[in-house]
Amino acid sequence: MSDSESTAENAGVLPEPAREIAAGYAVSGAALDLGALLWDGICLPDVQIRIPLAMLNRHGLVAGATGTGKTKTLQLIAEQLSANGVPVFLADIKGDVSGIAAPGTPGERVAERAGQVGQEWRAEGFPCEFYALGGIGPGIPLRATVTSFGPVLLSKVLELNQTQEQSLGLIFHYADAKGLELVDLKDLRAVVAFLVSDTGKAELKGIGGLSTATAGVILRSITAFEQQGAGDFFGEPEFDTAELLRQAPDGRGLVSVLELAAVQDKPQLFSTFLMWLLADLFHDLPEVGDLDRPKLVFFFDEAHLLFDGASKAFLESITRTVRLIRSKGIGIFFVTQTPRDVPAEVLAQLGNRVQHALRAFTPDDAKALRSTVKTFPNSPYDLEELLTRLGIGEAVITVLSENGAPRPVAATRLRAPRSLMGPCPAAELDAAVKGSPLYGSYAQAVDRESAYEKLSAGQEAERRAAEAKTAATAARAAEAADRAAVEEAVRGERVRGRAGGGGGAGGKAAEEDASLVEQVVRSGMFRSLARSVGTQLGREISRSLFGTARRRR
Repeated sequence: MSDSESTAENAGVLPEPAREIAAGYAVSGAALDLGALLWDGICLPDVQIRIPLAMLNRHGLVAGATGTGKTKTLQLIAEQLSANGVPVFLADIKGDVSGIAAPGTPGERVAERAGQVGQEWRAEGFPCEFYALGGIGPGIPLRATVTSFGPVLLSKVLELNQTQEQSLGLIFHYADAKGLELVDLKDLRAVVAFLVSDTGKAELKGIGGLSTATAGVILRSITAFEQQGAGDFFGEPEFDTAELLRQAPDGRGLVSVLELAAVQDKPQLFSTFLMWLLADLFHDLPEVGDLDRPKLVFFFDEAHLLFDGASKAFLESITRTVRLIRSKGIGIFFVTQTPRDVPAEVLAQLGNRVQHALRAFTPDDAKALRSTVKTFPNSPYDLEELLTRLGIGEAVITVLSENGAPRPVAATRLRAPRSLMGPCPAAELDAAVKGSPLYGSYAQAVDRESAYEKLSAGQEAERRAAEAKTAATAARAAEAADRAAVEEAVRGERVRGRAGGGGGAGGKAAEEDASLVEQVVRSGMFRSLARSVGTQLGREISRSLFGTARRRR
């Protein structure tokens, strides 16, 4: 008997509203089992709440207060996606998702939950790759170049305002046009500094200038960013996001876990980096339309961090990416505390919803609760009351049917994950990282010639040329002065000779003096002395060309 037939047969003993919910979740094709229906405080294991596999690329939201079970819901969905051959990406901010690689631990609580929801539970680990931003923390180092990150995402992570963001876009444009590769942050700093230097100011006149004040803000932001340790995230080898689309040799989807516990104090960075991963996938993947299963499902944890303080351009980029990436076979689930954390334009595109319990301890909590209720379709439940009474591992769910229509709201007791509900042991995690075929490709950072090196080489060449020109000019001036001095001395002697008379002792003495002067002037010693004095300045200027700077006394 199929799942849909079993559900229909058992639905006859249910109250009318519950029968309607059960009928709405009857699925004929491949689907994920989320849990069993809760009605009037009773768990009904014969009514399974399921989501069609083909609808996972219609995006979703997993929300709820801290401690209500959101992470375990991600684990539950990720396991079943992997089992169905669909690759998964998970961001592990707290460090407790890595257990998906190891089999779960049997126990009384797991057996009790499995019995309540009609689950045949068995312990099972799933194929994983572990990554870490820039190699900070356990995982294969995951890096991006500044150029591929782009000015909009970088402005978000540097917390620039709109004017500064536009200026950063101009800087990127110039670097692209001049073939100055922005690989790491020192490349970007070098280009910014060059464009406000005496030499570089003229470079932007034709396309708009860069004010010294704005450049200063950008440079200070880059410096502060690096002091937080963020410089390691930008560089090469750049991560190829196609690695996220792989399957394990046994046909299961690979679960890519990005370990973020070591950088959880840098929320702007990791949330923006996750957006870069999506944007890069969007750029590279072809259009495929609706598939029977997604190419990848991407879980975006702590989603509110992505939207806090976001510029208009940044929000527009996110909204466009979410709207269009579905046609490339990618599903996105945002994970946060309340739907209010996600902009309305993005929320409207999330067809699948798993809402865990909310708390109403303060007026703001109560307001958030009422706002959340308004985002759900009409329901026979009193959602405002129900959402405050849900237990750990329970949720209010609405998903899309196989034809894309919204299904009824269903209070659900969720299944237990089969993998380890906690962090993977450190030794096993380290062995998995170093044993990965990707480790050799990404572990070692590479610093090739890019904008910093090119600009530094150009500036050094200009400096050397300027010093050589100055030295040559000084030498020519000194030589001319020497010649003028000698000629003046000779003329003076001749004048004194004529003044002394034509034939007396004075005239003879003058002639002898003139002869003596000419002999001295023509002598090698005099010419050597003149050159020595005349080119002293030139030697002092050019000395630095040979690295022998003049000593200070």
